[in-house]
Amino acid sequence: MSAHAHAHGHDHLRGHAHARRHDKQRLALTLVLSALYMVAEVAGGLWTGSLALLADAGHMLADVGALALSLFAFWLAERPAGAARTFGWRRFEILAALANGLALALVAVFVLVEAVDRFGAPRAVNGLGTFAIASGGLLVNVLGLVLLRQGKERSLNLRGAWLHLAGDALGSVGAMAAGLSIWAFGWSAADPLASMAIALLVLRSAWTLLRETVDVLLETAPSHLDVDELRAALAAEPGVASLHDLHVWTITSGMVSLSCHLHCAEGADGHAVLVRCQALLQQRFGVHHATLQIEPAGFEEAAPVC
Repeated sequence: MSAHAHAHGHDHLRGHAHARRHDKQRLALTLVLSALYMVAEVAGGLWTGSLALLADAGHMLADVGALALSLFAFWLAERPAGAARTFGWRRFEILAALANGLALALVAVFVLVEAVDRFGAPRAVNGLGTFAIASGGLLVNVLGLVLLRQGKERSLNLRGAWLHLAGDALGSVGAMAAGLSIWAFGWSAADPLASMAIALLVLRSAWTLLRETVDVLLETAPSHLDVDELRAALAAEPGVASLHDLHVWTITSGMVSLSCHLHCAEGADGHAVLVRCQALLQQRFGVHHATLQIEPAGFEEAAPVC
């Protein structure tokens, strides 16, 4: 690899580490804010008798667990690699995102069941109190969304936490609408209806997150990369006669890996081919973790021993 490409790779890693530290600090602040207001929402839900507010409080409880799990995943992912775990604990972030998605789905199902039950047995709800407490929850969630906005583009783990907060913010809006409807018009059905709307939005977020995390665990090619375009670009490099065994996958968010066998044309300089292809992958496709096997003209791979 050329000195320029090598330095570029180190700059990329340093920038990624700095971004992770920044994301971790913002995640910790969001966790503290959410935990404090969760207590207020639980107390408020019990006081007002509002299922929509209790649903929002339950979602915020899931938020706190999700944020704590995400923060733990960041810490664990920073542990050094060992002989048994050559990538370290980096993929634990993906497992945390998977757990967050499952938690979102369970919260949504619980709220749906409770909402159906409330249609059959309506309860008195303090509409104005529900509106006031839900408004505070919305402010806390919006602040958390702003804090984690940039990080969610870099990390599936943070994206899971951000989706929790986004669903909770929508839940707060629903609880506010229900509180106003009950206070202004005495419409008691607004409470379970708002709860059901919240639950459906949460389910949608859960499905998106689960699909993305399962793709990573199944080592699907990253969605932002066109593998056919990448294959064609490598094959078009001077000195490359053909290529095979091309694999592209994600270790964890922001860490794309690639492996490929490049068969060189007759008389081609294998070292020059390697340098050009590594530079292509880094500069055009943003792949900084590539393992390329250079096969000289006439090289034949040994058949695998069964």
